[in-house]
Amino acid sequence: ECFQVVEGGITETTELLEERFDYIFFTGSGPVGKIVRAAANQHLTPVTLELGGKSPVYIDSSADMDITARRLLWAKCINLGQTCIAPDYVLCSKEVEVKLVEKMRSLIGEWYGNDPQKSPNLCRIINNRNWDRLHNLLKSTKGKVEIGGETDSNDLYIAPTVITGVGFDEPLMMEEIFGPILPIVSVKSVDEAVEFINKRDKPLTLYVFSSNKATQNAFKSKTSSGSMVVNDAIVHLSVETLPFGGVGASGMGGYHGKYTFTTFSHQKSVLVRDFSALGEYLGETRYPPYQDWKIDRISLLMKNRKIPKFLSLILYLACFFLGWLVSSLENKFN
Repeated sequence: ECFQVVEGGITETTELLEERFDYIFFTGSGPVGKIVRAAANQHLTPVTLELGGKSPVYIDSSADMDITARRLLWAKCINLGQTCIAPDYVLCSKEVEVKLVEKMRSLIGEWYGNDPQKSPNLCRIINNRNWDRLHNLLKSTKGKVEIGGETDSNDLYIAPTVITGVGFDEPLMMEEIFGPILPIVSVKSVDEAVEFINKRDKPLTLYVFSSNKATQNAFKSKTSSGSMVVNDAIVHLSVETLPFGGVGASGMGGYHGKYTFTTFSHQKSVLVRDFSALGEYLGETRYPPYQDWKIDRISLLMKNRKIPKFLSLILYLACFFLGWLVSSLENKFN
């Protein structure tokens, strides 16, 4: 009785979008998000779009590599990488890359055994279409497969895979991976990493692993993303006091906790006035015929003022008292 649910696919959704709604909330891919936005525009319906994208990870030499590898690999392997805020690719120096790959190789054996495909702790790719897409990304890479790379179409399985030496412009770096493949791109500095990120669509989230405050602040102030996490990944979704949402190509609007209530609420302004003589006297300058003195008075009344200093408070108290006195007398004799 509270909620109406319509099940279906593209046909049913397309028909639903022809109806007039107060608000539309959509989470999914960018191309479909554009279709939803275009349909909403026909009725001027406001929307929240949570669209995903390529969420980058930056790691520098000041990070605790044991903890970084655990948190990063865990975040990448949740649902086998099929989450909208999964770490998509890593930016780091060659020195950090060597240490990270070694740590992640050890962790995969520790968590999933010698044959991860047999592990009960790894999911599978959602369908054949996405398995084919990920398999093609693997085959097209010019980088070196450091970890994993095994695939099984009959089981919709793709092993947790780490690839180094990935080119800036190869297919792995052109679309959201949405799977267990983690490319590592070599950069020489924070500035190069920031420039790399800023040349691409704004991500849904950005991850920075560093103990250096200057590095953390550089990514905070010089990049734009829906959210940002320092020294962890994905866990910000568990903090209900933080709004979650994208920016630019990764979406618009925010939700979670009180922000969800605000998103689905219209903040209606209501102003109620009375018929007091003092209020009417002060506001009579808005009525024709218009003269210079009326414009001067209304400009004075509408001027935004700073909080008065202590010595000026007397004047404000006098005005308050006068207003109260006039209102009291008016009520007494009416």
